[in-house]
Amino acid sequence: MMTHTKTHTEWQCDVLIAGSGAGGLAAAVTAAHHGLKVIVAERAAVCGGATARSGGWAWVPGNPLAKADGVNEPRDDFRNYLKAVIGEAGYDHERIEVFLENAPHMVGFFENFTPLKFTPGAKICDIYGKLPGAGTGHRSVAATPFYAASLPKHLLGILPDQFKMTSFWGMGIMAGPDLGHFLNAMRNPRSFAYVARRTAVHIWDKIVHRRNMQMVNGLALIAKLVQAADEKGVQIKVNSPVGELLFDEGGRVCGALLDTPEGKVKVHAARGVVLATGGYPANIGRRKNFPRNPDGRHHWTLAPDEADGAGLALAESAGGYLDDSGRSPAAWCPVSLVDFKDGSTGVFPHIADRAKPGVIGVLQNGRRFVNEADGYYDYVSAMIRAVPEGETVQSWLIGDARVIRRYMFGYAKPRPIPRRLYTRRLKCVVQADTLDGLAEQCGIDPVGLMNTVARFNQNAKKGIDPDFGRGETPFNRYGGDASAGFPNPSLAPLGKGPYYAVRVLPGSFGTFAGIAVNARSQVIRADGGTVDGLYAIGLDQKSVFGGNYPCGGINIGPAMTFGYAVARDLAGARRYEDDNSAAPSPDYQGSLHVDTQAV
Repeated sequence: MMTHTKTHTEWQCDVLIAGSGAGGLAAAVTAAHHGLKVIVAERAAVCGGATARSGGWAWVPGNPLAKADGVNEPRDDFRNYLKAVIGEAGYDHERIEVFLENAPHMVGFFENFTPLKFTPGAKICDIYGKLPGAGTGHRSVAATPFYAASLPKHLLGILPDQFKMTSFWGMGIMAGPDLGHFLNAMRNPRSFAYVARRTAVHIWDKIVHRRNMQMVNGLALIAKLVQAADEKGVQIKVNSPVGELLFDEGGRVCGALLDTPEGKVKVHAARGVVLATGGYPANIGRRKNFPRNPDGRHHWTLAPDEADGAGLALAESAGGYLDDSGRSPAAWCPVSLVDFKDGSTGVFPHIADRAKPGVIGVLQNGRRFVNEADGYYDYVSAMIRAVPEGETVQSWLIGDARVIRRYMFGYAKPRPIPRRLYTRRLKCVVQADTLDGLAEQCGIDPVGLMNTVARFNQNAKKGIDPDFGRGETPFNRYGGDASAGFPNPSLAPLGKGPYYAVRVLPGSFGTFAGIAVNARSQVIRADGGTVDGLYAIGLDQKSVFGGNYPCGGINIGPAMTFGYAVARDLAGARRYEDDNSAAPSPDYQGSLHVDTQAV
């Protein structure tokens, strides 16, 4: 089965990794740390994929930052919560055990042996707070923001800028105190001074460096992973997609062909190939399996165009297959579209605005359909279920003048940014003096909207939501605003006009359906056998949580964890780096296997 395609050059390595998101880079850094020669082949001109566009949070329960803060949760709490969210039928015991066992050590490894440092998500709650085992913080981590002047120039050249749609003029803003200062800049002198400093530095960087240098969120994570990879000798090749896999005479994957700027290169990977190309959210043809999306075009993803299923196609060429048996094929996120004057269309993720007091979501009939402050996944799932067949799946977020002055509302920024930029120039926010006028402009039933607002306001004044239970969980309340002065930080009545609306559509961060893998992340065939030498991690592999969304960060957390675990397996590592303990830990309930054939 050896491929005999003529090439200009041949490279040798131990591990070839396709893709440079959080999972691919985590695998690369870990493998290189253990002495393996690693090549990362990135199809795009820059590294990071969807990770670089994200908030950068990783769900890693039991992590060492939590323990340093005195939070020592039993692992059964994590199991119970995941079982309650996923259900017994979809609970993948072996893979979840590998995740729970390796996640804390992954964080410890990067903290202790690389330039990557984490900040704890002490207040980030699990989404389903009423379920057994749900956490109220300390289960998530994110990369610490840093100023990129410390990075070598050759690394800056392969890093993207902050994602346009979630930054302000290219300046990234991190959730937490950083965002709080920006939202309060016109009400708090200390916040105003903070924002002024950040903005002045950003302007200076745009003039001197021609880019943002204050790295936060997912870009900070990718930048530090790239730095770690470079320091450990990983070769990162951008503009170099994997064209096809190579096989030895026994049918084992032993490398791949790369299409590099210098021509085709045959890469021999002695220990294996790892697929980490970001799933298939940008592939219109494959998206036809998404609900209410028969032509593949009624869906808007936040992932880059390169996340088009290239890894899945490679796995299929080797005998692997797409496993779409989970609850959902995609990591849903409600989005709105922004048509810019240069002809481009931006996709904005509605992550924070839905939970703010004074914001409601309604369908075309003017009625609410969901607890708006629950997770982004739940908002889209409810929208898909609630909109009648044959109608466009869409909804509208509605708020009053106080909301648009005080919070981000869709792509619109709060004061002092003039709202006419969004209502008149970009036209991504609809404005009207009255609710029925707003309903007329949006095509919403005015009677339904008026009745909905009247009922919502009456209950919001009391701090309750008998229809959907908004504000009853720590997750809901954390996403609200306690300073608004109402009994429930997630609820406030819609006050005086003018009123504003944003049209919301179904989108995603990426795919949950993916390449079928076993607990070692080896690609498996339909008959249950493995494709020797081929692994899949990140969004290329099927979601370990069965297409469910238990907490923010459940894409990046498993991506880095399984990348770390695969690299250790390929290197034959037998002791954890952070505490030198022999694997597994006493409360591990699965089976770990070291690939002794690769050693």
